[in-house]
Amino acid sequence: MNPRPPATRASGVRADATAILTLGLPLLVNNLALAGMSVADTVMGGRLGGQALAAIAVGVSYYQIFMISGLGIMMALSPLVAHAYGSGDDAGVGDYARHGAVIGGVLTLVLVAGLLAVGPVLALIGTAPAIIPDAVGFVHSMAFGIPAFVGFQALRFVSEGTGRTQPMMVVAVLGLAFNVFANWVFMYGRLGMPALGPVGTGVATALVWWVMFAALAAYVARHPAYRPYAIFRRPRLPTLARSREILGLGLPFAGSMLAEGGLFSAAGLMIGTLGATRVAAHQIALNYAALMFMAPLAFHSATTICVGHALGRGAPAAARRAGFVGIALCGSLMLLSAIVIAFGSEAIAALYTTDAEVRRLAAGLLLYAALFQLSDGLQVGAAGALRGFKDARVPLVIAIAAYWGVGFPLAFVLGVVRGGGPASVWIGLIAGLTVCALALNGRYLWLTAPRRQAARARL
Repeated sequence: MNPRPPATRASGVRADATAILTLGLPLLVNNLALAGMSVADTVMGGRLGGQALAAIAVGVSYYQIFMISGLGIMMALSPLVAHAYGSGDDAGVGDYARHGAVIGGVLTLVLVAGLLAVGPVLALIGTAPAIIPDAVGFVHSMAFGIPAFVGFQALRFVSEGTGRTQPMMVVAVLGLAFNVFANWVFMYGRLGMPALGPVGTGVATALVWWVMFAALAAYVARHPAYRPYAIFRRPRLPTLARSREILGLGLPFAGSMLAEGGLFSAAGLMIGTLGATRVAAHQIALNYAALMFMAPLAFHSATTICVGHALGRGAPAAARRAGFVGIALCGSLMLLSAIVIAFGSEAIAALYTTDAEVRRLAAGLLLYAALFQLSDGLQVGAAGALRGFKDARVPLVIAIAAYWGVGFPLAFVLGVVRGGGPASVWIGLIAGLTVCALALNGRYLWLTAPRRQAARARL
């Protein structure tokens, strides 16, 4: 799993690209399957009408705030485990896994409490009254799946840190198939079940997370590759040092993700005050952009793993090079995505809905989405490389400044205060992503400069 460092720069780049692609392709399938669940929810919800789709969109905007928080904190396990694995510390891998489980249990209580408070929050921010009942039912149903979601992410990032990414791919594909089936049953009222509409989407997704968690836990418990780590050994009381190490990375990671995801959620909630048609169009454009984002996100994770393994074995120059290769891959993928959207926006919108007005608005918003694809790829690639170096606090400051110091004010002023509508809100999103991409890549250049690496090695 940790080959000897290549002898030349060109062969090193090829080896890094091969390693990132090998780790990233299963994660790409995993991410596309997970995003496919959201696409299935949106497409199947669209068949229920614009108001049902709007309720799902608002519910997702609220739910994602909590989902991102849990995901970000558990994500700390990936670089920590990667460093331990790269240095041959099997006991450390297992210890991180068990501490992650304890932290995840506490985290679950916090997230569920936040989800159950959705009703008053939606009313407070002025969400269209007709949307609120189904949106609340959707979020309350999703809360049931939070314990499984957090548990799945903990096992996922431990497995990723050891370089085993295939299990998540298999489990996610099975989860996608089950999600479509469960949506059919609970949304439309099949096999003797009542037709729950948008609420049925939440019920289906919660059940899917439990199925996926059970499948991955069974695999990790039984596969011999995980036995050296004794992940399911009877846990000891968590130590303060190890818990602080995980939270010291996890909280800033979550904050960075929440800064970005929160901006998109805030955009959805802002547009939620403009009526069901505009909300539905925004949800289609955002849903497709999120689907395309799954590709660089997969190679972001693979970059973190490769960088972490190199640092664990004491090869900072190789780690730096792997980070640059990962950033280039992520940027290239999103440039290709931008070209596809630019030439196919109307066809993409038609896949989601038969409503002519929603389709027209969504096609226009997709063109705005094409504008931020390259920035999105470069920022997520740099974030993955920095996470491999366990650099969390400065990227958090960058994310907050870019998304909430630049993106949110522009979106709010242009879209709401000046009445520019969804298109003007998306201008704010573009600005925030571009500023973040430039700053994160600058941070990576500074942090990994050879003279700085040499100075760090002497300490």
